[in-house]
Parts: sequence; C-alpha cells; structure tokens
Amino acid sequence: MAAFSSSTVISILVFSLMHGAFMGLSASNLYQNFDITWGDSRGKMLHNGELLTLSLDKVSGSGFQSKISYLFGKIDMQLKLVPGNSAGTVTAYYLSSQGPMHDEIDFEFLGNLSGEPYIVHTNVYTQGKGEREQQFYLWFDPTADFHTYSMLWNPQTIVFSVDSTPIREFKNMESIGVPFPKNQPMKLYSSLWNADQWATRGGLVKTDWTQAPFTASYRNFNANPWLSQKLDAASEEKLKWIQRKYMIYNYCTDAKRFPQGFPPECQ
Repeated sequence: MAAFSSSTVISILVFSLMHGAFMGLSASNLYQNFDITWGDSRGKMLHNGELLTLSLDKVSGSGFQSKISYLFGKIDMQLKLVPGNSAGTVTAYYLSSQGPMHDEIDFEFLGNLSGEPYIVHTNVYTQGKGEREQQFYLWFDPTADFHTYSMLWNPQTIVFSVDSTPIREFKNMESIGVPFPKNQPMKLYSSLWNADQWATRGGLVKTDWTQAPFTASYRNFNANPWLSQKLDAASEEKLKWIQRKYMIYNYCTDAKRFPQGFPPECQ
C-alpha cells in the first residue's frame, strides 16, 4: 500500500467527509443546510424550508451560515436581490474559513437607486489577504426574479458564475508564488447589511430608511463535489466577452493602486 504523510491523509479524509455531506444535501429544504445566525426575527425560513429571506431595517440586518464546511465543490444558490431603492445596502454571499489567516471567496451585491444597475463585487482572500477585487454590472434586473449565483472551487481554479455564465476566474498560480485557498474548509455565509459609508457611489448615496425593511430572498441551494472541473474553450470565450462588456473595475489594471507593479497573478 502506498505511504501517505499525515497531512495528505487528513486532506483525503476531509474531502471524503465533505463528499458524503455534499451527496446528502437537499436543494429543497434550507432547514437542513443553514442556520440563521443573527438579526433576531429578520431572517426567516418559509414554505417548509423552500425559501429563506433576510431583511434589513434601521436597527439591524441579518444573516445565515451553512451547518457544515466544504473543502472544494460547486456551490449554487438562487437569489432575488433587494428591489426598488436599495442604495446603501449590501447583500453578501460568500465562502469563508475562520481566523486571521482565513480564506474567502466573495460575491457582494451593492445596492443602488431605483432604475440603476446593481454592481456585483467579487474578491478572493488567501491566508488573510484579499485586495483582488473585480466588479461587474449585471445584464438583467436581479430584483425581478431569482437568478443562480455559483462558486466553483477546486485545487486548480475558482470560477464565479451567474446563471451558468462565468464572469471571473482565479486560477491556482502557486508555481509563481501566488497563494491559493486549498487547505482550509469553508462555510457558506450570507448577510444583508447597511454599508452606506461606501457601497453606493463611494458612500455619496445614503440608505433611505423610509424604504425599509429591505429584503433579499434565497432558494434552491445545491452543493456538489468538483475536484477537476475547469472552463472549456467556449466558456473561456464567454468569460472574456462578459468581462469586456460588463466589467467596471479590475484590480489588475489599477495602476494608481499598485505603483510598484501589479501583483504577480496579474501578469
């Protein structure tokens, strides 16, 4: 029998446990998969666990987290974002481990005035360091209906997708010294909170509390193990097209932010 180091055995065991947990997940019953963790009664499970809602008012926001942690996989959730004048609000939907050296894979949806497009803010943290922001306008109204937001995470790559359309990829580039999240299991979190000091036009537009409560809705959660999936040629072309048409900020082109040179993954 082949000999494995203790760390290798632990990694194999963790993924085996996560694989078993993945296979037992139910897309229809959010009670089985999540706990509402803050916000008093502002977070709700409805329709026998088929729907989850988070609300924000002037007193507090709300949030939930998954019952288990995941080491790699494809996470899908359908969200319907805060409608109307959502300026100042942020709906965060992300994977994260714990501690000062945590890893994190972020979707954040930045609210806006009625009729203006939502901004999707993405980021990747490795070993406690983020600052890898990319932002996009959505090409549809995310408040009118549910849409699927996905995070694919395996040892080779991280892919952010919207309705199965990739919008961002962060590849494993450890070969050139870029840390990649691959050792820390992460839980799935979501929260709805007030960030009007920065969220809308850099904080120029404040939250209109006469519109409260603000509510975001969630359904059809799925998590599946994916250790080797990556973008095919057609998906890579689609990603490039989305980025050309809808990307509004990319840290890898912000020369003012990196006067000493861009991070190595930007090369």
